[in-house]
Amino acid sequence: MGRITTRRPIVRVRGGHTTLRPDTLVVEEPLEIRVNGSPLAVTMRTPGHDVELAHGFLLTEGVIDSADDVTAARYCDGLDDDGLNTYNVLDVTLAEGVPPPQVGVERNFYTTSSCGVGGKASLDAVRVKTSHSPADDQATVDVHTLATLPDQLRRAQKVFDATGGLHAAALFDNSGRLLVLREDVGRHNAVDKVIGWATAANRIPLKGIILMVSGRASFELVQKAVMAGIPVLSAVSAPSSLAVDLAAETGLTLIGFLRGTNMNLYTHDQRVRLGPAKPARE
Repeated sequence: MGRITTRRPIVRVRGGHTTLRPDTLVVEEPLEIRVNGSPLAVTMRTPGHDVELAHGFLLTEGVIDSADDVTAARYCDGLDDDGLNTYNVLDVTLAEGVPPPQVGVERNFYTTSSCGVGGKASLDAVRVKTSHSPADDQATVDVHTLATLPDQLRRAQKVFDATGGLHAAALFDNSGRLLVLREDVGRHNAVDKVIGWATAANRIPLKGIILMVSGRASFELVQKAVMAGIPVLSAVSAPSSLAVDLAAETGLTLIGFLRGTNMNLYTHDQRVRLGPAKPARE
């Protein structure tokens, strides 16, 4: 299996002084996801939890609804110059009766670690219908519970401590208990991995669950949360305008700039139990 980190020589400059030393870097390698033997997507990811990544990707793109829709996932055909398996090609076999992705859809699914899914013809193409809408989820969460999530997320980022180069996504229950955390060079991959974990564990839809991400909240991450039936998405940074629009439309509570007890509630704030609000000063 591919390693998560690697070492490279660098010249380190501090206070005008230089030293030669090795530096620890996060590994980034392509993963080709195939469905029933046909190529579907290529994503640049950190190796590890690839089956979870594939399950999460297929669920959030509407190819599958649950783990029962998959009968097998195996590595194949990816060989390096020495003839060794790179573990960079994963073939997912759908269960009998589950329709494969539409012919030609693979051109819509090229992803990168920085930008997520790209190349889709229009917004309508990425507004995938979900079988697990969060709109009717009545779960609530206390504001003080939300305040604990960023520190929990950071403490659980083991590879980030060594490299400083990874995004993280985690699932919490509404009491603030950490269920699972995954790290990856791509924030969308980290989200796919935790949703894939939940898919394989037959926990979809993720009712009463909070998805916490280490960076910004993009349209794509909101879509993934909605596809998995997650009612609350919180991020330590800003959401995009389209992310807010989609969250409002689908019944998702979207929280940005979550840092301790400070946060912005962008949509469906009724799920967050707050104390008395103080009027803003002019």
